[in-house]
Amino acid sequence: MRRTTNTIDYLAETEELARFAKALGHPTRIKILNYLENQSCCFTGDLLEVIPLAQSTISQHLKELKAAGLIQGEVNPPKIKYCINQENWDKAKQLFNNFFSDRNIVSCE
Repeated sequence: MRRTTNTIDYLAETEELARFAKALGHPTRIKILNYLENQSCCFTGDLLEVIPLAQSTISQHLKELKAAGLIQGEVNPPKIKYCINQENWDKAKQLFNNFFSDRNIVSCE
């Protein structure tokens, strides 16, 4: 499926790869994903113990990762339980793998 953005035609997979890449574009988000990948789930408070940032900052990063579809949250008042969205995580890994393995890079030397 193709989509048009600013008069440029993109494959849906290209847009999805860009969305995942943008979400991964901050070191704190990568640290959150690394942590979640090794846990069955966690709460924001758990992340505060391993990432020395304000809760509001961590919440913003969680929001970005969730919007990209890389994590999912389950409301358990008064907390939200987060975990990797395994389906999208696998898809992101496949898209990145395809992107990097399909390239025939020519050196500028």
